[in-house]
Amino acid sequence: MNPIVYLKNVNISQNNTSILRNINLSVKKGEFIYFIGKTGVGKSSLLRVLYGDIKIEDGEAQILDFNLNKIKDKEIPFLRRKLGVVFQDFKLLPNKTIKQNLEFVLRATEWVDSEKINSRIKEVLQKVNLDYVIDKYPFELSGGEQQRVAISRALLNNPEIILADEPTGNLDPATSSEIMSLIKEINESGTTILIATHDYDIISKFPEKTIRVEKERFFELSKKS
Repeated sequence: MNPIVYLKNVNISQNNTSILRNINLSVKKGEFIYFIGKTGVGKSSLLRVLYGDIKIEDGEAQILDFNLNKIKDKEIPFLRRKLGVVFQDFKLLPNKTIKQNLEFVLRATEWVDSEKINSRIKEVLQKVNLDYVIDKYPFELSGGEQQRVAISRALLNNPEIILADEPTGNLDPATSSEIMSLIKEINESGTTILIATHDYDIISKFPEKTIRVEKERFFELSKKS
């Protein structure tokens, strides 16, 4: 089976500063991988490369059917429709209800049928056990609820891969465990999960393949048996 993410001898820099050098990575469909390391070592930059926000300098890079060496700006929206991205700070639009937040994403990815849109919104909210918040605003929700909404948003277009950048970074330990249980369920349904984190507690509670990012390099620490 061909990998759905493949990096070979990739270098990543920003503002003329080297972030990651000579990176190699191969991810199979359905895998769950943590990228662990201190703040600023390049974990988030790696995810940004994978969703087309940072261009690579050298090496080969491919995700799904997209060649990241040659991807054009007009192709990036098509890539992002196949990915779900979850951020530490939720990135919900504060002046829109939860329904409006999710509808905004669907219409931006060319959904036009209002009945199908409403049905999909209800479906993803039910998956994260939050159908009761559909008409609420983000400020009316707890941090854990906002992150579950963010996960439901990531699921809208049935992504093949979810990229999560510090998804438990703003949450207390109990809520972090709830979020990770949800992410594990999504992985068990066949979705590939890549998580950037510095939270060793969630890795000990939910062990999976782990890659340490340090001194611009990758070091594989463990693999789930």
